[in-house]
Amino acid sequence: MGTDNPEGFPQDGEGPIRAVTLDAFRIDRSSVTNKRFRAFIEATGYRTEAEIFGWSFVFWSHLANPALAEDTVAAAPWWCKVPGSKWDAPEGPGSSVAKRGDHPVVHVSWNDATAYAAWSGQRLPTEAEWEYAARGGLVQKLYPWGDKLRPGGEHRCNIWQGDFPNHDTADDGYVGTSPVEAFPPNGFGLYSITGNAWEWCADWFTTGPERATGREHLRGPLSGDARVMKGGSFLCHKSYCNRYRVAARTSNTPDSSASNVGFRCAL
Repeated sequence: MGTDNPEGFPQDGEGPIRAVTLDAFRIDRSSVTNKRFRAFIEATGYRTEAEIFGWSFVFWSHLANPALAEDTVAAAPWWCKVPGSKWDAPEGPGSSVAKRGDHPVVHVSWNDATAYAAWSGQRLPTEAEWEYAARGGLVQKLYPWGDKLRPGGEHRCNIWQGDFPNHDTADDGYVGTSPVEAFPPNGFGLYSITGNAWEWCADWFTTGPERATGREHLRGPLSGDARVMKGGSFLCHKSYCNRYRVAARTSNTPDSSASNVGFRCAL
């Protein structure tokens, strides 16, 4: 687990490389789709935190109606606070997932993901489980398929191409999310485990030495302020967010949501 590769972000706590022992587990072939999440909503009447708060973050060039954006993030002005943006209106009012049933659900917080997982009789994967699954049986490779981002010139995940954040050339075929099975699976049969949408993990986030003990059943610290997210998204680009590597990681507060954050479940 982890990496010492110079392409990484040491400040994210990606290293050191260490051995971790896990029990056997199952994990979803793909992230949870809009279709599957809709079944949860219809069965339970659940309201996501984006709906309760009344807004979520949407990438600037994807806004259904730019006039609705209320504010931007100072450190990342491409993120817009948009009232009415939520899982079934991912670009804000006027947008829909009607033709995106097989795309990953987004605008879900860690708390929302945990609620879905409990309803479905599952849970979120730990970071160690997620990383083991993402590696697909390979050892210390950058990506789920090897060390080359585009082997033979073939796109293997949905990330940004072009000049971030100004122009996405969509050379991989997509601007925004793609169907969860749009690209070949890894060696364990898992689809889009990197790129497309960030995926929540069960663990609290830390960059401290407690995550590098190598103890069995590693689950991270017992408390914290933010939860781990893995896998990168359709907005990741080598010039800014080279976090579609298997060992890459980031975090967000459990009540946060955005148009590039989803999840998959484990057992």
